[in-house]
Amino acid sequence: MTPPRYVPGHGLLRDRVVVITAAAGAGIGGATARRCLEEGAAVLVSDTHERRLAASAAELEKEFGADRVAARVCDVTAEEQVRALYALALERFGRLDVAVNNAGLGGTAELADMTDEQWTKVLDVTLNGTMRCTRAALRIMRDQGSGVIVNNASVIGWRAQRGQSHYAAAKAGVMALTRCAALEAAAHGVRINAVSPSLAMHPHLVKVTSAELLEELTRREAQGRYAEPWEVANVIVFLASDYSSYMTGEVVSVSSQHP
Repeated sequence: MTPPRYVPGHGLLRDRVVVITAAAGAGIGGATARRCLEEGAAVLVSDTHERRLAASAAELEKEFGADRVAARVCDVTAEEQVRALYALALERFGRLDVAVNNAGLGGTAELADMTDEQWTKVLDVTLNGTMRCTRAALRIMRDQGSGVIVNNASVIGWRAQRGQSHYAAAKAGVMALTRCAALEAAAHGVRINAVSPSLAMHPHLVKVTSAELLEELTRREAQGRYAEPWEVANVIVFLASDYSSYMTGEVVSVSSQHP
């Protein structure tokens, strides 16, 4: 298949302030940070990995300017760290326009052999972490009377896969959380949507996923290839922008693997 063409920015997020979790490195979060900056936003990136976060932020600062980039370590399982992250957005940039809740944790274990710790860890990062970030952002946006939240779900919240009951349950929960919170947020001028990617290839994924599974997931896609992380980021930017002004409570598939 011919590689996709990278689309240049068009100023879709000019003068917006965006906070992105799990944004260090080459995955969807990092690609989203770059795309938002290319679209004119100021961006606060966060991650649990301090060294990678510092390196990513330094690279973005060099390219887009230190006045438009900030970084803070944040563990989404810790409520005080989540609150501090969004407080920094207000302190540094004066407002919060977009929250991209990208943090998630996977793993493989069949349910009969899964421990409570394995189940709880995945749910706490992927579902509870998304709830904490959505809640913190919504409190700020509610007072502003405007804002957009984009959650990262997954097609596995729709389809079944062996060894993924904890991750699938968490991502299905993110979808339900998105729909319910959107109804509550609408009266305050806040929109909440989610993206649902399947396979967005990046170096870390290659390290933690078997070649056989990656090949199988690639074969399932209608285009016969995996997504580039920036292709998912493009959809996130669309949902964050005014082009999706009438969309809320939606889960947008970035894959052919959906119901």
